[in-house]
Amino acid sequence: MKASQQPAAPSASSSLIAPRHRSAGRIAVNVTLDGIISAIAAPLARFLADPHGGLIHPLWFIAGGTITLLISGLPFRMPQQYWRFSGVADLIGITGASIAGAVLFSIGLVLTGFALPSPTFPVIYALVLLIGLGGVRIATRLSARWRQQARGQQVRVLLLGSDINADLFMRALERDRERSYQVIGLLTGAEGQTGRRIHGVPILGTVAECADILRRLERQRHLPSEVVLTDPDWRGSALSSVLEATQAYGLIVQRAPSLTSLTPADHIELRPVALEDLLNRPQVPLNFEGMNRLMRGRVVLVTGAGGSIGSELARQVARFEPALLLLLDHGEFALWQIDVELSEQSPKIPRQILVADVRDSARIASIFAEFKPDLVFHAAALKHVPIVESNPCEGILTNVIGTRVVADAATLYGAAAMVLISSDKAVNPSSIMGASKRCAEIYCQALDIRSRAAMTEPRLRCVTVRFGNVLGSTGSVVPLFRRQLEHGGPLTVTHPEMTRYFMTVPEAVGLVLQASVRGTEMRAATDDTDMRLRQGGIFVLDMGEPVKIIDLARQMIRLAGLRPDEDIPIRVTGLRPGEKLYEELFHGREAPVPTDAPGLKMATPRTVDLDVVAIALDALEAACRTEDVEAALALLQELVPEFAHNPMGEVRHAPTSKFLETAQNVS
Repeated sequence: MKASQQPAAPSASSSLIAPRHRSAGRIAVNVTLDGIISAIAAPLARFLADPHGGLIHPLWFIAGGTITLLISGLPFRMPQQYWRFSGVADLIGITGASIAGAVLFSIGLVLTGFALPSPTFPVIYALVLLIGLGGVRIATRLSARWRQQARGQQVRVLLLGSDINADLFMRALERDRERSYQVIGLLTGAEGQTGRRIHGVPILGTVAECADILRRLERQRHLPSEVVLTDPDWRGSALSSVLEATQAYGLIVQRAPSLTSLTPADHIELRPVALEDLLNRPQVPLNFEGMNRLMRGRVVLVTGAGGSIGSELARQVARFEPALLLLLDHGEFALWQIDVELSEQSPKIPRQILVADVRDSARIASIFAEFKPDLVFHAAALKHVPIVESNPCEGILTNVIGTRVVADAATLYGAAAMVLISSDKAVNPSSIMGASKRCAEIYCQALDIRSRAAMTEPRLRCVTVRFGNVLGSTGSVVPLFRRQLEHGGPLTVTHPEMTRYFMTVPEAVGLVLQASVRGTEMRAATDDTDMRLRQGGIFVLDMGEPVKIIDLARQMIRLAGLRPDEDIPIRVTGLRPGEKLYEELFHGREAPVPTDAPGLKMATPRTVDLDVVAIALDALEAACRTEDVEAALALLQELVPEFAHNPMGEVRHAPTSKFLETAQNVS
């Protein structure tokens, strides 16, 4: 059976024929219309210059006026002008062409033996040309606008942003063939602009006056349907106040696209304000040069590469062109997703997909023996608190024993550094998940202390990075709220006072790479950051201020153009097993210390000798392999004495407990 024949796809050259023909046709129309205008302008200027003078043959004037203008218009690119989008630059070109055409025509009259109708004829002729040529272009632009307005009902919008961005947005609207938005007013960020106009649209006040201006517009029955943010980088508390001001009127707040990249054929598509925009976080300068030195041309392994943090690590590492990128995960589908994405975004980066369980020491050892990774980012973990509470031995085996397996393989096969992704839940943990992450920290601390104390060749550096929640990560509250919104609510919050630290995934991973660079650098022995690293220091990302989960829920409802507690209810469900109200980035004994790397702080929690923790982890693994939950939790309590387990989800303080006798308190 013959395969059915498909029509051949048009070639690149053939696809350009139609646009070229259209462009040539438009230029021909421009030349024709300009010629007609100049043909009319010449005898009209002759009459205005000398109404009672003798006549020069009209056909001579018509031909001469047409030819001289077409010649003089070429240097000013008049045939290529797009009349519908004529602006100041086009007007300047028309002025130059009109003056040049009048001079050239006057010189032609004199050279052919005809006297000028009057000494002012060149000036009059230039003005007539300017009025005629400019007038038809303005009329074309206005008629296009009127046709767009008559095409259908437009959405009335109020613009918020700088005057420059408002100007760009309104210019883009004029290029929009559908023109579905009508701007009724502007709110800018600078005082002293109120009352002025941009493209005929009044500046009503400043963004800080948004609530008062909306009240005034409501009294005047002139409220917009939507509010459009024209500044792409405008976010934080000011944006939150705008959302609160618009909520009372049920207005949708949207953000304009990147206006400088729009072409005349583009249709403006507004997008919703992202939840990330509400985080008022300054941009942290990243050490890209150091990241490049750390990763370019090296073999980099990312465990948990299919997860939110792991996949973003893979994306950002790929930008620094490693010699080989190893993507390891236990989930096939998650690996396939990041592999497809990298094949599209970074097709030249060599990569290897590895399906493996970090708890399988034989499989991990074989991977390290084969690929010899130089740098390991260990993001694989079980992170969902209630699920780990229901499966404690699995959580401990993955988070503690899995970390040990990867760290030991990295040490044995000569990796230069391993970066452990930890959590704020490891601080004064109330959950098994948090306590298991603290155990992983303890092992990596002990391994790194011994490595840094070695007097021989540099050995494995174990860099631990601790941070809070990331917006939009798998299993986090934000995707849950989005699903609940799609189903009409309610949004469920476990406690009205619950707070969490939040950061975007790309920002968190960028700072993880920043910590990786700083943690693997060798500096003077007197360097404060290096001294703390030798004492088991842990990098803590600067997470800013904690956010109430219930406030986050309200903001997400507002971003959807709805009203909290009216359109979408919020229901308090109570703490889940292992949860606590307030997450912490530092233990009570840990004073947050700034480092010399932007965006990074350092904690110096209690450390345990490597030999002691190794024995404890052997016993912990044996208990978990036999599903002896009681023994596993007892060992976990010994390793993490500040662990105050809260299996019932009660609101309570962590009890005090004795430290391991072999533990060292680091001040």
